[in-house]
Amino acid sequence: MVEKIVVGIVVALLSGLGRLLWANRKHLSLLKVLLTPFARTRVSVAVLLRVHDEDHYVLFASGNRPGAFGPPGGVVKYQEGARRTLERLGFEPESRNREVMRHDLRGFLGALRVLGFARWLSKEVDRETATDCLRRELVEELGEVGHEELVPLAREVVFRSARRVIDGPLKVPGETYKQIRFFDVYDVVTDTPEASRLRDALLELAGDADEGRVIGVNRVEIARGRAQSHVVLPQSAFLAGDKRYREDLTPAS
Repeated sequence: MVEKIVVGIVVALLSGLGRLLWANRKHLSLLKVLLTPFARTRVSVAVLLRVHDEDHYVLFASGNRPGAFGPPGGVVKYQEGARRTLERLGFEPESRNREVMRHDLRGFLGALRVLGFARWLSKEVDRETATDCLRRELVEELGEVGHEELVPLAREVVFRSARRVIDGPLKVPGETYKQIRFFDVYDVVTDTPEASRLRDALLELAGDADEGRVIGVNRVEIARGRAQSHVVLPQSAFLAGDKRYREDLTPAS
């Protein structure tokens, strides 16, 4: 009798584990959050644009980290239809210091809700598509780096997925929470004259030594976090692979 009970418990546990693994098969790296079920976790969802010519990657000056450069792109925004789902998940939006940051998919969750958030995210409903996010961010950032003349081209291009990276969970220095960042990396599809002109123009700017807001870096500089006097932001590593080299920098207040 005892043996049958033990076997039944083992079978139930294995069955439950199997269901857990299957339900989260796209996010197995996140299962480690279950080891600290009552922890608070910061999550963010972003799309990065990869513009490169072999080992030469285009980076833009960062708006909130003076002296630092990173890939064009930014945080994905959720739509009104997602509000109920996010509230059910206990999503707490990060405090916003600018109106433009409203509806950003960047905030806090309880550790046990992270897997549900990841599953919702993978459905790609009630949130910006990667293309919409990149077009919006590229138009905004071209203005910030002083090249509004390229905005009409940016509004016409389409993009192709290069990779998806789940970065974390990682301990954040000086904070009590861990962080998970979801990155989608996309390339410009150069099948139209507008797209080719945009790519060529960005590469030309990145190769211009007198251009102060757009630079070009190689893999070694990305790994070092430095390109001459410029700081290279850690997420730049995802342009070339799925592993980071260094911790994030704290944004300027």
